[in-house]
Amino acid sequence: MVHTERAALIDDLSRLDDEQWDRPSLCAGWTVHDVAAHLVDTARTTRLGFVAGLVRARFDFDLQNARGVERERGASPQETLGRLRRVASRRSTPPAPLDSRLVEEIVHGEDIRRPLGLTRAYPPEAVARSLRLQARTPASFGGAKELTARVRLTATDAGPALSIGSGPEVRGTALALLLAVSGRKPAPDELDGPGLAVMTATV
Repeated sequence: MVHTERAALIDDLSRLDDEQWDRPSLCAGWTVHDVAAHLVDTARTTRLGFVAGLVRARFDFDLQNARGVERERGASPQETLGRLRRVASRRSTPPAPLDSRLVEEIVHGEDIRRPLGLTRAYPPEAVARSLRLQARTPASFGGAKELTARVRLTATDAGPALSIGSGPEVRGTALALLLAVSGRKPAPDELDGPGLAVMTATV
C-alpha cells in the first residue's frame, strides 16, 4: 500500500510545472518541493539512521526533518522527483509502527494535492489503517490518543466499524478525520457533529 501511494504521488508530481512545485503546502513553512524532499528522506530512513539523526539534532524532531529536507531537496524539481522515483520501492523504516508509513504517504500526499486542487481516491483500507494508528498515537508523537479520549470519530464512508473514541461525535470521511487528527485544518463542510468544537479547540 505504501508503494502504491508513492507511485500515485510520483505520477501527480510528474505533471506539475515549476510554479506549482514552489507553492506553499499544508505543512507550515514548506513548499510542495519541500514535502517531496521530506518524503525522499523518510523513504531512505532506517531504524539506526533515524536514531543517529535524532541524536545529532539533539532530539529536536523539527530540526531533524529540516535537515532531511535540505539534504534530499534537489537543485530542481525534476532532480527531487528523480530521487523520489529511485526510493519508491524501498522498504526501510524508522523505529515506528509500519502503518506510520501509510500516514506519511497519505497525509503528506494531501499536503501537496490540496493546495494544487488535485484529488485522489485513496484505497479505503489504507486510510482506515492510518486513522486507527493516529487515534492510538500520543499527541507528543503527532497523533490523537488524548483527543479520542474526549470525542468519538465516526467515518461516514467506511461503515459502522470505523468509529473510534468516546464522547461527543465528530463525523466525516475517513480522510477528513485523518487529516484533522494529523494537525491539518479541514474544509468547513468536511466535518460535523457535537464533538467538532472539542476537536477544533484541541487540534
